[in-house]
Amino acid sequence: MPRLPHPDPTELRRDPLPLRGRTALVTGASRRGGIGHAVARRLAAYGASVYLHHHVPHDAAKPWGADRIEEVVASVREAAGDTGATIAHGPGDLADPAAPAELVARAAGELGGRLDILIANHALSGFDGPLDAVDAAMLDAHWAVDTRSVLLLVQAHARLRAPLPPRTPGGRVVMMTSGQDIAGGMPGELAYALQKGALASVTRSLATALAEQAITVNTVNPGPVDTDYMTGEDYEAVAARFPAGRWGMPDDPARLIAWLATDEAEWITGQVIDSEGGFRR
Repeated sequence: MPRLPHPDPTELRRDPLPLRGRTALVTGASRRGGIGHAVARRLAAYGASVYLHHHVPHDAAKPWGADRIEEVVASVREAAGDTGATIAHGPGDLADPAAPAELVARAAGELGGRLDILIANHALSGFDGPLDAVDAAMLDAHWAVDTRSVLLLVQAHARLRAPLPPRTPGGRVVMMTSGQDIAGGMPGELAYALQKGALASVTRSLATALAEQAITVNTVNPGPVDTDYMTGEDYEAVAARFPAGRWGMPDDPARLIAWLATDEAEWITGQVIDSEGGFRR
């Protein structure tokens, strides 16, 4: 088999809109302080049309509270600027087993009938407690939202792309994990850690399953990210454990995730990638 030639020099120059013409679904994009919002802004700024999924009741029940969805969407549209990208949005409770397929179909419908990129960013937040506090209801709730819904989203995404010509470029899946396998683990959030660990574990299997469709599958561990859930002395103590002296911000993992969605990352699949800024555990 002949070796591929070196790229033409013009191919080495970066396109300022590397996702122009691509379409993306970003789940869990309910708050301007969250990673989902930052990812959606990056994808839109790179030229992608983006569908934002949100589930406001989840955030409304948490200490950080909910955002006005209109303001979240307006922020993503601002990032898209004059690229011509379509920005759409809609709600969905992904604890419902029927919701993932419905969401993928709705997103594709809003974005011209096609979906290239799936960013499964949503999660049922942790704080579920240590081993003695975990019960069947907690385990089932985290399974339904953090793991089952992600697998069903990936399944629906793959089915939607199946009729396309073989090896149609641009198919991407990015899932999110939480560093539960790194030194010390998450002993205070066992139900959450269990389900996030399942996503990390299944990454390579999904990548192999979807290779024939030219869909890459990777999982990102963003490390501690300032999404407005911690303040005071605890916040400062965590910041001191980063070499940079600051927390990760939502756009830190968003840059990696957006790059994984581009053609530059087409040779990266089946990987669990830490984006932790050197966090000292």
